Amino acid sequence: MTGLTRIVLTGSESVGKTTLGLQLAARYGVTCVPEFVRDYAAAKGVPLDARDHGPIAEGQMALEDTHIAAALARGDTLLLQDTDLISTVVYCHHYFGHCPEFIEQAAIARRATHYLLLDIDVPWIADGIRDREDRRHEVHALFRETLARLEASVTVVQGTWEQRLATATALIDVFSSADLL
Repeated sequence: MTGLTRIVLTGSESVGKTTLGLQLAARYGVTCVPEFVRDYAAAKGVPLDARDHGPIAEGQMALEDTHIAAALARGDTLLLQDTDLISTVVYCHHYFGHCPEFIEQAAIARRATHYLLLDIDVPWIADGIRDREDRRHEVHALFRETLARLEASVTVVQGTWEQRLATATALIDVFSSADLL
C-alpha cells in the first residue's frame, strides 16, 4: 500500500504525548507534527475562550497539511502527530459544552490511520498551561467516547514510560510488517 500512515498520540493533559511522539519520531526517522494549540495559547497570553477554537482548528489543519506535504515529498510512509482535531473536539465539549459543527466534520474527514490513546496512569506534571489535574478521569472518558463516536481506530497505551514506548513501537511495527506503511 502506498501513501502515508498517520499515527496520532492523543489523550488528556500530562500523559506523555509529546515525549512519546519525539521518541517514536527518532526511532523511525520521521517527523512528529507538534501540537498547534500549545504555541497558540502561549502567544495569546490569556486564557483561551470559545472564540479561539476556530483559529486553533484552522492552525492545526494548516500545520498538519504542511507536514503531510513534506512527508510525502520525502517519500515517507509514516507520520506521527502530537494530537489532532479530535483533541479540539474533546476540549470544546469539555470547556464549553459543545463543538462547532465544522470542527467535528473536519475531524472526521481528516481522521488519522490510527490513534494511540495514552492513559492517565502516569503522574501529573504541572507546566503552567495544564489545568485539569482534578478532572483527569472525566477528560480521559471524554477522549474515549469521542474517539468511539468518530469511529477512530484506537489502541490504549498504558503503563510505565518504557511500557508505553514498547506498546507504541510494537503497533507501528505491526503496521509496517503488514505493508500498511
